[in-house]
Amino acid sequence: MADKIHCAHILVKTEREAEAVLDRLKKGEKFANVAREVSICPSGKRGGDLGTFGRGKMVKEFETAAFALQKGQVSPVVKTKFGYHVIKRLE
Repeated sequence: MADKIHCAHILVKTEREAEAVLDRLKKGEKFANVAREVSICPSGKRGGDLGTFGRGKMVKEFETAAFALQKGQVSPVVKTKFGYHVIKRLE
């Protein structure tokens, strides 16, 4: 199991917005482009890139979802105290 992973995410305020993000990704839009356009996290400016992080660095729900992804895979909607995330594992 990986100790550290590299992920990007898109953070929005509502579940409806997050579902719309997933729909756009399923239609082939690039993750980074959608992140720059709609993410409310400062990482959005970097295409959602959070860099590499280890366990214990993110809130539990986010960490659990992120570490469960395979490289290149996008998560379903993940709810945390910050809002609704769509996470992509980059490596």
